[in-house]
Amino acid sequence: MKKIAMLIMALALTLTANAQFEKGKKYVGASLTGLNLSYRGLDDLSLGLQANGGYMLMDNLMATANLEYQGRGKDIPDMFTLGVGGRYYILQNGIFLGANVKYVHANKNYNDVMPGVEVGYAFFLNHYVTIEPAIYYQQSFKNHSDYSTVGLKVGVGVYF
Repeated sequence: MKKIAMLIMALALTLTANAQFEKGKKYVGASLTGLNLSYRGLDDLSLGLQANGGYMLMDNLMATANLEYQGRGKDIPDMFTLGVGGRYYILQNGIFLGANVKYVHANKNYNDVMPGVEVGYAFFLNHYVTIEPAIYYQQSFKNHSDYSTVGLKVGVGVYF
């Protein structure tokens, strides 16, 4: 009896997640990045806040836009980022692959365009709200050693 109940619960969770990755759904989210879990050659502490929005162009494929602020500490200027990208959700299970390109402004002397990739998981707390941990990489072509970043971010997303 327990096995049957677990099977029904697993099926219900799968159907709930499936409904959120359909064409026409909208997404808003916020992420906390850095937390000393990212590595960049230029700084020791990196704490960032990111706002995201998205729209499902087709089943499992979302176009995204984001706005980000990263505080650095010390004598390093803060960074402001504006970007666009996309996410592909694999097999309706919440695992996603993302690609993006961001315009970065650090001070009046530094502007960069940085492509990036990410892999993450959308864990549904209910029918609409998710916790979304992700590992990401942003490539700087202007100053690779100081601005390219590998890190972990944790976000909250709402699908409606």
